[in-house]
Amino acid sequence: MTFLSILCALLIEQMKPLRADNFIYAEIKALALRMETWFNAGQATHGRIGWFLMMAILLVPVATISWVLHYYDWFLASFAWNVLIVYLTLGFRHYSHYFTSIQLALNAGDETAARALLADWTRQDTIGMDANEISRVAVEKALITTHRNVFGVFFWFLILGPVGAILYRVSEYVARAWNEPEHMRNEAFGLFAGRAYYWIDWLPVRLTAVAFAVVGNFEDAIYAWRNFSRRWADEAIGIILSAGGGAMGVRLGSPAEHAVRVTLIDSATVDISDIEADTLPGEEPSVRSLQSTVGLVWRALLLWMMLLLLLSGAVWLGATP
Repeated sequence: MTFLSILCALLIEQMKPLRADNFIYAEIKALALRMETWFNAGQATHGRIGWFLMMAILLVPVATISWVLHYYDWFLASFAWNVLIVYLTLGFRHYSHYFTSIQLALNAGDETAARALLADWTRQDTIGMDANEISRVAVEKALITTHRNVFGVFFWFLILGPVGAILYRVSEYVARAWNEPEHMRNEAFGLFAGRAYYWIDWLPVRLTAVAFAVVGNFEDAIYAWRNFSRRWADEAIGIILSAGGGAMGVRLGSPAEHAVRVTLIDSATVDISDIEADTLPGEEPSVRSLQSTVGLVWRALLLWMMLLLLLSGAVWLGATP
């Protein structure tokens, strides 16, 4: 039922994508804000209490409904419930219109429109970016978003069902909401949320990197992963971008990002100019890299679906007398 639930949710999302600003997401964001307001007194312990309480508020009802449906063996209702949860937690089409629009704008030579779309998507300053820089940032954002909105959800739905899918997406959002905004940076309140998501995402992020390697250039993906992923300040992002870039044969991550990480690791001062471009594998991203990203993501998605089908088949055969 896991494979069919995900397949149906994907098909429904392709026909009617769920808006990123839908009512349910808005309520979860409001709840996270209320937890921050109620519990943030400047200590990490308060963040831990807020995180567990928020998870309990969201996960207990989901777990209760799932248990009741399973206990009374209401197969169709349980199947519909699974599809609904996967549909709500998947984000395969939430932001794809940005990526597609940027690709079309660059193909038409309209860099101004592409910069505006990228700024709206990433919430960063894009003034002065050329086509290659726009392509690089768009590819990086697409790979990270796909992992967090699709492959991570797949993994935890497979492990814990609807509870796992909700746990993953909510923990990912809370880790960002309590750490990334300007007023929350360096706040002790968000430390536990960030650490919790790190461990929740530890295995999924590596499985996503393996999937990119399998469906892309395997040797370059593994080489980049092993030798360059630690140069990002965020380990998970480093693994995704190094493996994804290696799989496509493109160079992701700016020299500045690498220089900062090398300084932290080696405890030595490293100038940006000391990191030559040819030490990073692959070519500079270009407009063609956007199409390569689409192909890589779809092949990785098909790989995940095939593995889910095989696993579901093995479970069904094992349960058959």
